[in-house]
Amino acid sequence: MKIPSLATQHPRWWGPNSQKVKCIVSLQKSLKERFFHALGFEVLAIAICAPLGAWLLGYSLAHMGLLTVMVSLMAMTWNMVFNALFDQAQRRMGFERTLVARAVHAVLFEIGLIIAVVPLAAWWLDIGLWEAFVLDIAIVLFFLPYTFCFNWAYDHIRAKVVARHSLKARQVPALLSAVPTQNGLTSSARSPTR
Repeated sequence: MKIPSLATQHPRWWGPNSQKVKCIVSLQKSLKERFFHALGFEVLAIAICAPLGAWLLGYSLAHMGLLTVMVSLMAMTWNMVFNALFDQAQRRMGFERTLVARAVHAVLFEIGLIIAVVPLAAWWLDIGLWEAFVLDIAIVLFFLPYTFCFNWAYDHIRAKVVARHSLKARQVPALLSAVPTQNGLTSSARSPTR
């Protein structure tokens, strides 16, 4: 089966009563969905990083909280741009989101973020660029598995939601065509055959 350029096959099967229905998940995401994805990623990251950073580095929670919010805004923007570019590359090249593809996704995302965050952290924490770089590497060691796990979970949850909506969308026309009309015929029985 040839896969449309805007879709990828998901390796799972869903369907009522264990009926196997191959799920084809669109890679085309709206700006609203990209924003929701990035916002969820960043809110969870702030909830973890601000208190942890304040405790480990000895800064106040407010000081670290403001830094994590600034980094989060940068990261959220980068997340939306990067994921749009990654989805576009996936559509163009036709690769699946395998374990290797997800690892490459996480590494490339973090490299781009390091380039943006190191100068901000150095300025905000009043430390040198090298110290900020070392601190950012430590943060990356947290965010690499976090990014991988968050996106893996998001993709799987999204695939189930899309499959459920797709299944419902296919069932509604079938149900409507079997509804009896006033003369007792179903709408499909009244349709002219070719």
